[in-house]
Amino acid sequence: MGRSLLYLIAAAMAGLAAMALWPGRIDPAAWDPPPAPAMDGVYAPNDRLHEAELLATGQVYGPEDVAVDDQDRIYGGTQDGLIVRVWPDGRVETFAETGGRPLGLHFDADGNLIVADAWRGLLSISPGGEITVLSTSADGVPFGFTDDLDIASDGTIYFSDASTRFGQDEYVLDLLEMRPHGRLLAYDPATGQTRVLLDNLYFANGVALSSREDFVLVNETWAYRVRRYWLQGPNAGTADLFVDNLPGFPDGISGNRQGRFWVALLTPRLASVDRAHPRPWMKRIISRLPDGLKPKPVEYGFVLALDEYGQAIASYQDPDGAHLQEISSVEEHNGFIYLGSLHNDRIGRLKLAQ
Repeated sequence: MGRSLLYLIAAAMAGLAAMALWPGRIDPAAWDPPPAPAMDGVYAPNDRLHEAELLATGQVYGPEDVAVDDQDRIYGGTQDGLIVRVWPDGRVETFAETGGRPLGLHFDADGNLIVADAWRGLLSISPGGEITVLSTSADGVPFGFTDDLDIASDGTIYFSDASTRFGQDEYVLDLLEMRPHGRLLAYDPATGQTRVLLDNLYFANGVALSSREDFVLVNETWAYRVRRYWLQGPNAGTADLFVDNLPGFPDGISGNRQGRFWVALLTPRLASVDRAHPRPWMKRIISRLPDGLKPKPVEYGFVLALDEYGQAIASYQDPDGAHLQEISSVEEHNGFIYLGSLHNDRIGRLKLAQ
């Protein structure tokens, strides 16, 4: 072996050692993820999502969450800060522009569209498109990544702050650091106050209330699980595990208020991420790589239906991701489920069997 080649190898090893040891943007924690569950039974691959109708194809970019109003008009928040509205006849128009990144969407009892905007906080948009900022912090800590929400019958808005440390454009760093920076929050429209229900969550994402509103769920995306916070009953004010070790990264979650929850799995589990998690030095190296070399979602469509006991009862999939992929939200409305996506240029609509 030539001396120059030895020098190159030594230099490369020294560079890797520096990348692994030198302090950087993240302080990664070691975590041993549970083995990924077998893709069988309810999780067995299928192509049910191929039957979904595609709406607004090529006219939206990254409708991360969707909501449907009482006129069957569909709303989606896009990567460029717009909230678009799709009419039943297929027309697409701009409903509002938040100036941020609109994620979770939900209509309140007065017809206002409540928005969890990753950059701007919790917003309310009137039927005429006027934007009001409702909340931007809790307990003196500003929201870092306002993510998803659900609204109770008394008007309380339950929502998530995915990470107080990393913003929406740095979510991969939050994944690699694997420390609990997320919070579950509640906003009282009568007082304008926001309180923290749960903190120390591993990327607090989707939020959904149960049919009786006795508990609220929040996804911990990086930990492959869903947490339950009790609002009523003998366990009120405490939290437990609702479902654990999911076969992918849970993003959005919604409830149809009739005993069913829908969970959007943004991507199946990534073996490369699971291998890196126990090794902080490896994650420190990955964090310094160009974005194109960092972990990224698999092109796969994946949706789960759960009952209110946390049991998976059905899955809807698109294994090649050609029709729908990176599904980030599922909303049930009048016998259909509507499917949002982090990067797709379309909204899916699938009719449910009776």
